Amino acid sequence: MPVRDQGLLESALARPRASAFGRDAYGSFNEKAAALTHSLARNHGLIDGNKRLSLAAVIAFLGMNGRRLTWSNDDAYEFIMDVASGRLDDIPDIAERIGLGSEER
Repeated sequence: MPVRDQGLLESALARPRASAFGRDAYGSFNEKAAALTHSLARNHGLIDGNKRLSLAAVIAFLGMNGRRLTWSNDDAYEFIMDVASGRLDDIPDIAERIGLGSEER
């Protein structure tokens, strides 16, 4: 996947760890996953493949933390398309969808 902007990719990867005034900007695990998903899908750090990278990243993020997505391929596609298009744009809403669509492994 050709990189368009390395800085945007690094920013997206750092976003879940963001803090303000000594507090995490994204307090819950699902909010951290949502921030990562949103940034990768919307920032367009790659020339092509931003949605695929975003979905792969949230799957990996969940997996590294003992969770997995339970969505069908169609549900995962709809979710990523909603995030990428802006239909699903608020971090709490994205976090809720991730929470409803994931479980402990």
